[in-house]
Amino acid sequence: MMIAEILSTGDEICQGSVIDSNSAHIAVLLNEIGAHVTRHSCVGDNMDELASMLSEIAVRADIAVITGGLGPTIDDLSAEAAAKAFGVDLQLDPDAAKSIKTYFAKFSRKMSRSDIKQAMLPAGASPIVNAYGTAPGFIFNIGRCRCYFLPGVPKEMERMVSEAVVPDILAFFGEQQDTVTLRKQLSLFGLPEALVNEKLNRFESLFPNVKLGMLARFPVITVKMTAVGTDRASLVDEIEKAGKWSAEQLGDKVFSLEGRSMEAEIASLLIKSRVTIGVAESCTGGLIAHLLTNIAGSSDYFLFSGVTYSNEAKVSILGVSEKTLKTYGAVSEETVREMADGARRISGATCGLATSGIAGPTGGTDEKPVGTVCVGISMKDKTLGYRFHSPFKERLSNKQIFAICALDLLRKQILMAS
Repeated sequence: MMIAEILSTGDEICQGSVIDSNSAHIAVLLNEIGAHVTRHSCVGDNMDELASMLSEIAVRADIAVITGGLGPTIDDLSAEAAAKAFGVDLQLDPDAAKSIKTYFAKFSRKMSRSDIKQAMLPAGASPIVNAYGTAPGFIFNIGRCRCYFLPGVPKEMERMVSEAVVPDILAFFGEQQDTVTLRKQLSLFGLPEALVNEKLNRFESLFPNVKLGMLARFPVITVKMTAVGTDRASLVDEIEKAGKWSAEQLGDKVFSLEGRSMEAEIASLLIKSRVTIGVAESCTGGLIAHLLTNIAGSSDYFLFSGVTYSNEAKVSILGVSEKTLKTYGAVSEETVREMADGARRISGATCGLATSGIAGPTGGTDEKPVGTVCVGISMKDKTLGYRFHSPFKERLSNKQIFAICALDLLRKQILMAS
């Protein structure tokens, strides 16, 4: 098995002023190709500490991915630290210099004298062209360890990992791999993590060759299964059985058998079912529209969004009856049904979805406490209203739960209708 480590550099990372999302992204991709990530490390802009850490990693790991410190400024030290750690000189790499000049020419920008610093690589390093920024990356072999140095800018790093690093790892280490790694994921909503654990408490005894894990990204939980071995056929059989058994234990709380997000699952279902949607939101404040339009190609199914926060907007834009609001209130099944009907009518969509609730931390009553949400769904042959209660008092948590709850209800209704 390939042992991998990830190193992030920069004072801003160590001090917490910038969140290290790079390491998480890299770790996911390395795991997907069978590498075993053992450590994530962080070092500030200090030459000696950085060189020392690189030396340590090179002894322990087969693969190292290092991000940051490749720019033109005085605190960009990664290339120099690598040269110091492994006793080589920095040299101007012609291919790296050419890629920098090409990037500047592409945007009709003039290079400064300091920009060429980015083409100074350790002797023996191979450049990784950066088509999305000025700083080239590079590959440097240190004994058993193949080191990949990448820019810290996330959009540049992400492209370079996918387009250069992963293919190089597979080509360089491919023949050395003697194990097979298979993964399966289930996404679910509506159960706390502890209860998910209880429902799957027999997993280890039933599937001893499959490792079970859980990732909670509020309010969704991803159940992760990993099988590692040398017999692919038996691993495929066992992990498929493990996935099926787990889905049966968790029931209709599972919304994706592929580990997809709720919005990705909904998008696939809407396209497959040829359903279009118009959304009217009150308590969720546009969050549902945001989630639905995060998916590329959302124009195929998403037609309309209205954040009708006030009662006046519900009446004048959606056509909600003033009598309904006066009799039942804005947070009621009756009101969200009329909101959903209005969203469907205005947009010309085949389905309308609406929310109204009390996200908190204030505004609740004995009858309708903080955490109450009503969801309306309008379809061609029926209009439905639901009421649920979240135990949380924090506003953002409730908005997130309300949005996913509404999408999950929509998902179930489309499945029933198809």
